[in-house]
Amino acid sequence: MPHSSSSAHRDSLAGVRLARGASPWLLPTVATAAVSLTRARRSGRWAALAVPTTALAAGMLWFFRDPDREIAKGRVISPADGVVQSIMPWKDGRTRVAIFMSPLNVHVNRAPLAGTVTSVEHIPGGFVPAFNKESENNERVVWHFDTELGDIEMVQIAGAVARRIVPYLPTDTKVEQGERIGLIRFGSRVDLYLPEGVEVAVEVGQKTTAGVTRLDRD
Repeated sequence: MPHSSSSAHRDSLAGVRLARGASPWLLPTVATAAVSLTRARRSGRWAALAVPTTALAAGMLWFFRDPDREIAKGRVISPADGVVQSIMPWKDGRTRVAIFMSPLNVHVNRAPLAGTVTSVEHIPGGFVPAFNKESENNERVVWHFDTELGDIEMVQIAGAVARRIVPYLPTDTKVEQGERIGLIRFGSRVDLYLPEGVEVAVEVGQKTTAGVTRLDRD
């Protein structure tokens, strides 16, 4: 079993499979909801508090869900759930595929190809909405993978709400295609740079599923 696939499920609650790294947000929220519900029978004030806290806890459980996936076959698969925001030719011949992740998407990102992690670099920056052009300067984590297609670059970009990116793997780690590699809390954007000569199989506005949607064409 891949390294992160086993460790990604250490966080769980009431049988719900949760993303690794979700506990700092989930535990206080769920604890507050539990206390509110327990005391709601004896106090109208607690009963009033129980409604929003329970709704927030349920929302958190949904936001941090981490479902298993049957990994698709193909050279390059999507690293993120979301919608293709842009497809842009790069000066060096690569093509950047930008995938926008809303707060309703699964926030766990996956390896687009099998290979070895050669670099994981955190770059400080701003927190403007990920669909804004100025998000190019946002907080990010830049990944490089040594794969059968050569060096593959993937960038996890924070947004207005997502202010914490949690990488799961260090450098020199071997990864399987579709393996869980990190979490962007509350969504944002993931950019993947396809090597020169690789034809893009998706189009702007198309929905993607991490580990399932193929990004390249034969």
